[in-house]
Amino acid sequence: MDGCAQICRCFLILFNTLFALVGFGLVALGMWLRFGAETRGFFDIDLNTAQFNIGVIVLVVTGVLMLVMAVIGHCGACNNSRSALGVSSGLLSILIIMQIAAGVMAFVRSAQVSIELVGFYISIYLQYLNTRSPAQAVTLKLFNNAFHCCGFNETIEVFVRHTCPGGSFLKQISYSSCPGVISDVFEAHAPLVLGGFLGIAGVTMLVLVCSCVLRRHVSVSHKSPPPYILLGSTLSSVKMI
Repeated sequence: MDGCAQICRCFLILFNTLFALVGFGLVALGMWLRFGAETRGFFDIDLNTAQFNIGVIVLVVTGVLMLVMAVIGHCGACNNSRSALGVSSGLLSILIIMQIAAGVMAFVRSAQVSIELVGFYISIYLQYLNTRSPAQAVTLKLFNNAFHCCGFNETIEVFVRHTCPGGSFLKQISYSSCPGVISDVFEAHAPLVLGGFLGIAGVTMLVLVCSCVLRRHVSVSHKSPPPYILLGSTLSSVKMI
């Protein structure tokens, strides 16, 4: 295996390991929110928690797909399996298309996307005030750190301050409310959101190229004749002479 194939193999193993960890984290968080004693009742038929239900389902489905893709890609890279690398390449191609489509959708329908995300954040925030669920606290921290905001309105409740981004007490109470920040990000900075999705798609495309290079190398190595056959043929020729 030449140097290029070795680099591609190491890159694929690293990427699939990180992909599996992220996927496992999403599945764990989604299942925690879904089956936790504090939040199980929110999955009853209730229109007021529609964003919460959809958000949790998206977390679980996305995490499962990432886990499946990471396991197949890791098996293909470690075992030099052409079939596994082929399936992984196909899944990566679908993922790239989905990422580009999601970026275009977020750019074209930025207002609707921001409304759905704001609704999901508000539902998590209000439920956390009543349940103090650790899973909901983790979700709030992810939102607060991603958008560098905290709280639902100008006054931040005492029980929610530990979910704010790090900093002094004065800095924590000076954060903007998350619903307004989320709306501004998706409406005023829609091109940046599109650029983020395209950047992720570019990294995924690099992984796809490495997967194709490694698959081609495995295919060539399988087609090449074993060295002992060439040696035997050479010895036979010498004896005939």
